[in-house]
Amino acid sequence: MVGSLQVGERPRPTVNYLCSRRLVSDNTQMDKSRLTMSAKRYPLTKRVLVVVVGFLISVGTAYQELYAQLTGFAVGGGDHLQLSAEFTAPEGNRPSYLFITARIKAGHYIYSLTQPPGGPRPTRIRVEESGDFRLAGQFQSSPPPQRKLDPLFNNLPVEYHVEEVTWFAPITWSVGVDLAKAVIKGRVQVQVCDQTSCYPPQDYPFEARLGAGRAIPPETEQAAAAAPEQAPSDTLPSAPAAPTSLAVWLGILAGAFLGGLILNLMPCVLPVISLKIFALIEQAGQSRGKILALNLWYTFGLLSVFFILATFSAAFNLAWGQQFTYTWFKVALTGLVFALALSFLGVWELPIPGFATGGRVTQLQMKEGAAGAFFKGVFTTILATPCAGPFLGSVFAFTLDKPPLVSYVVFGMVGIGMAAPYLAVAIFPSVLRFLPRPGAWMETLKEVMGFFLLGAVVYLFSTINPKYFIPTLAFVVGLWFACWLVGKVPLTVGTLRRGITWLVALAIVAGSAGFSFTALMPRELIPWEPFSPERVDAARQAGRTVMIDFTADWCPNCKFNLATAIETNRVAQLVAEYNVLPLLADWTDESPVIKDFLTQRLRRRSIPVLAIYPPGANDEQAIILDGILVESQVLEALRRAGPSRTSSGTN
Repeated sequence: MVGSLQVGERPRPTVNYLCSRRLVSDNTQMDKSRLTMSAKRYPLTKRVLVVVVGFLISVGTAYQELYAQLTGFAVGGGDHLQLSAEFTAPEGNRPSYLFITARIKAGHYIYSLTQPPGGPRPTRIRVEESGDFRLAGQFQSSPPPQRKLDPLFNNLPVEYHVEEVTWFAPITWSVGVDLAKAVIKGRVQVQVCDQTSCYPPQDYPFEARLGAGRAIPPETEQAAAAAPEQAPSDTLPSAPAAPTSLAVWLGILAGAFLGGLILNLMPCVLPVISLKIFALIEQAGQSRGKILALNLWYTFGLLSVFFILATFSAAFNLAWGQQFTYTWFKVALTGLVFALALSFLGVWELPIPGFATGGRVTQLQMKEGAAGAFFKGVFTTILATPCAGPFLGSVFAFTLDKPPLVSYVVFGMVGIGMAAPYLAVAIFPSVLRFLPRPGAWMETLKEVMGFFLLGAVVYLFSTINPKYFIPTLAFVVGLWFACWLVGKVPLTVGTLRRGITWLVALAIVAGSAGFSFTALMPRELIPWEPFSPERVDAARQAGRTVMIDFTADWCPNCKFNLATAIETNRVAQLVAEYNVLPLLADWTDESPVIKDFLTQRLRRRSIPVLAIYPPGANDEQAIILDGILVESQVLEALRRAGPSRTSSGTN
C-alpha cells in the first residue's frame, strides 16, 4: 500500500532530501552573498596589491629555477668549496701573516683576486676591522693563478685557481694583544665554475686563529711585504660593508621606483608608449576587471624583461644597457624597430591582438588583448635600456657585490615604477574619461610615431661597427620586402594562404640575414696598406713585388673583383708566399694623386684596375688587369711577376 511501511523497513527521506536541497541552495546564496560582501570589504586597490605582491613572491620562490634556466648558471655551489683560515705569530724580522685557504672540488675552479674587469667577477676578500690588528699589505695567492680563454664568457682571458689556493697578507698587531685568544673574522666572495656552468657568487665566512701557517715562496713573500698597506682595488682586504639600514633600503627602492617612472618619458620609448595610450583610450567604458587584467599583463611584460636583466646582472656582471655593446643585439633590435616602424606606417600588421598598428579600417576597433599588452611591456622595456634617467646610476651601483636576490628586488622595483601609471589606471579607471575620444587623430599620430621609430633606426645604425653597416642595411631591406609581402595579403583570405605567406616571409628574412652577414661582410685575408706613389717606387727599388688594387665604394665591378677574384684564400696564400706588398688605392673620394697615377703612369682612365709590378720593374713592365676578373687571372699574373727579391718589407 502506498505510503505504508513494512515491518523493519526504513522511512524514505523524501522530506529530508527536499530540505537538504533547499539548505544547499540557501548555503550557495549565502556564499555568493559572502563573496559579494568580501568584494566590497576588500576594494579593488587591495586586490590589485595582492595580485602584484603574489606575482613578486612567485617570482622570488621560482628564482632559483629561473636563474638556472635563463643563464645556464647552476644554483647553490656551497659544497664545491671549503674555506679555512689561520694566522701566524711574528718571528724575528718575519711579520705575522693571515692565511686563507680554499679547497676547490675536483672539476671546478674559481677566479683570481686580480681577474681583469669585463668578464667574470673576481674573488673578493673582506676582513672585519678590529683595534687588535691592521693589514699591512695586499693579499697574494699561492700558487699564482692559471690563465685561459673561458668559453663561458665568450672566450675572454681569465685567471683562475683549481684544487687549492692560499691567499695570504702580512698583518701588524697592536701592543698587548694576546695572539692565543685573538680571532680575525671576514668573508670571501667567490664564483665557482665547472666546464659547462657557473654558480652565483657566494660569500664564505671565515674565522682565523693562531696556527702554524703555510710555506710561502720567497718571491711571493717579498711581493706581499712590499705591497702598499692600502689600495683602491676592490679585491684588497677591507672592512665589510655595514648591514644596510632600513633608511638606505627605502632610499634605494624609492630611487628605483622614481627612475622607472621617469623612463616613461625617455625618447627611446615614446613611440611604443603612444600605442599604450591608444589602448587606454579603447579601454574607456570597459569593465574594471578587463582594465585591471590588461594593465597587469602589461606590467608582467615589463617585469619579465627587468628580471631577465637582473639575472644577467647577477650572473654575468652586466651593467644596465650593456647588451648594446654586442653587435648581434644592436642588429636584431634595429630590424625589430624597423619592422615596427613599417607597421606604424601601414605596410603590414603585427599578428598580435591589440598590437595592430597598420592603416586598415578595422584596426581602431581591435581591442587590446593579453598578448598585445604583454609584448608592449616587453618591447617598451627593451627600448628603454639605452636610456638611463635620474636615480638609476646610483641604484644599479648599489647592486654591485650584493647577492643576486638584491638585483632582482632593485630591478623589479624599477619595473614597478615604470608600470606605475598603468597600474594607477587599473586601480582608478575613472581617469580614462580625461583622455580624448578615439578619432582620425590617432591614425595621424600613429604614423608620426612611425617616423620617430625610423629616427631610432638611424640612431641604432650610428652605434653599429662600420664593417657591419652594409650587411645590416641589406638585411633591413630584405626585412622590408618580407613585411611588404605579408601586408599585401588581404585579411579575408584563408588561414592556409596567410600561413604560407608568413613562411615565405620568414624564409626571406632568414635568407637575407644569411646572405648579408656572409657574402657582404668585408673579408680581410690580404693585409692591405694605403697606396702612395712614393711607397710604390720605394718597394720596387727594394726588390719587392707590388700589387695595387684601384677601387672605390661606388664601383660595383671593383667590389665584385675584390670578393671573387682578389680577396680569396689562394691569392692571399700566394701573396704571403711571394712576400708581395699589397696596396689599396681607394678612389671613393676625389684624389688627384690616384687619378694622375692611373692616367699618367698606367694609361688608364677607369676602374677597376689591378696593377702588379714585378721586382724592380718600371711602369711599362707592370702587369695590368682591368675589367671583370677571375681568380685564375690574378694567380697567373702574380706567378708571372714572381716573388720579391728581399725577405723584408719597406716603409
